[in-house]
Amino acid sequence: MSEIYLYDRQLNKNTDYNVWMGFPGCTSFSLSSLGYMWLFKSLDEEDGINAERICTDTKITSINPKDVDSICFSFSFDMDFLSIFSILEKYNIPLKSNDRDDNYPLVFAGGPVVTANPEPYKDFFDFLIIGDGDKCNLEAIKLCRQSKLEGKSKSEILGCLSHIEGIYVPYKSNVVKKSHYDLSECVYTPIVSDESFFPNTFIIEVSRGCYNRCGFCVASYLNLPVRFVDYETIIEKLELGLKYTNKIALLGALISAHPKFNDICGYIYNRIQSGEKIEMSVSSLRADAITPEVIKTLAACGQKHTTIAIEAASERLRKVVNKNLSEEQIFNAVKIAKDGGLKGIKIYSMIGLPTESQDDIDEFIRLAKDLKTIHKGFDITFSFSTFVPKPHTPFQWCGKENIKSLENKQSYLKKELSKLGMKPKFSSAKWDYYQAVLSRGDATLGDYLVDVYKNGGKLGAFKSAAKKYSIDTDKFAEGFYDINQKLPWDFILINPGKEFLRDEYERLLVNFD
Repeated sequence: MSEIYLYDRQLNKNTDYNVWMGFPGCTSFSLSSLGYMWLFKSLDEEDGINAERICTDTKITSINPKDVDSICFSFSFDMDFLSIFSILEKYNIPLKSNDRDDNYPLVFAGGPVVTANPEPYKDFFDFLIIGDGDKCNLEAIKLCRQSKLEGKSKSEILGCLSHIEGIYVPYKSNVVKKSHYDLSECVYTPIVSDESFFPNTFIIEVSRGCYNRCGFCVASYLNLPVRFVDYETIIEKLELGLKYTNKIALLGALISAHPKFNDICGYIYNRIQSGEKIEMSVSSLRADAITPEVIKTLAACGQKHTTIAIEAASERLRKVVNKNLSEEQIFNAVKIAKDGGLKGIKIYSMIGLPTESQDDIDEFIRLAKDLKTIHKGFDITFSFSTFVPKPHTPFQWCGKENIKSLENKQSYLKKELSKLGMKPKFSSAKWDYYQAVLSRGDATLGDYLVDVYKNGGKLGAFKSAAKKYSIDTDKFAEGFYDINQKLPWDFILINPGKEFLRDEYERLLVNFD
């Protein structure tokens, strides 16, 4: 494997504390995970700490498993628990923390899944990082190292950790305030590799959070307030990355909202005009932020398609979910993309949103027909996921639509859109159901998750485990919660807080009829 380090490594530093950075996926995916790689960099640069990356396909480790002091897992997707369990089992580490004495490493995790709701996983981790891990992760490891040098027991170390903001120690912490990082230091790809899922690509985070606050979007609410990296810093880091590769990617939930986004695109475009060959990709763009300047840059970089998220085809339903986007803006975005030289556009949306009716579904057919009529020869693709209620969002109290109803809607859309020559893509309604179970689950799911893993982690395993342990999965996935009831994740304090979410929920309810 070819790996180019973009920071000065201390190859001969004195180390007395061994850390495994666990990634619940293969190596190529880990190399494209910006947050995971950035946290590895922070540990790799720290004197006294020996950090090693391990993935599901890791065959040989440089650190003897018996010498590992801590294992830190990235936990970004609900089903990641299956891979985390497999890595622990591979190295003969008991899954549950109560079964691990002081002879085992401390096992912890961070990421959006455990930040939103750690309760289904509390029996498996010694502690969890809630919120931004940029600084909190290193602070926790440094405390663990110092505690080891002082000869403290596992219980004593966890007691100390429980006092750090952003760290949740199950059965010790009562209230946890989410860790917050101000993006004072720009996060970028620290290792460029041809083995990455995005080969030889330099990824840079230009913003964090989204102030649009769609009612279902956990990424928006967990990352408030919105933060932007300074323009000068972005340019400085882009110049660093372009020394090693001509492939760059801009990352952020709402990158087009960056105050200097057009200037960033202009910088790249001017370098291309001067003779450089640069390939640039961006995460999904907001339809009302697509400009000719942005599309011109993407086309010059060789990008043939872009993605916009509209969430719903009807303006009524977009208002319900707080997606303040007019149909005129959607049509304008497609026109700019076509006129700017792109070959097509992918339109991302959802079905099963609260209050959705057949009329809302039919609006997709009408919208697609109108777009195809106006833009003949332009590749327009629809991609649909199903609504999953997420903690810390205004729609956390809403239940998920049942699987059969969602699959009927998917079949209808597939049939009608195919008449227009389209091949829409859909997420699995069945898998999305269990994602909802995990998203709104509680501490009673511990043995259930172990059983699911032991029996292969397929859909049948989820169903049989629920029967075995008398778990009412419909309650978690499809149940509508009372707005005043106590929720499993209420002990996590985020900005703007539950009162604000309740007000937003009630404000959006006005539109429901």
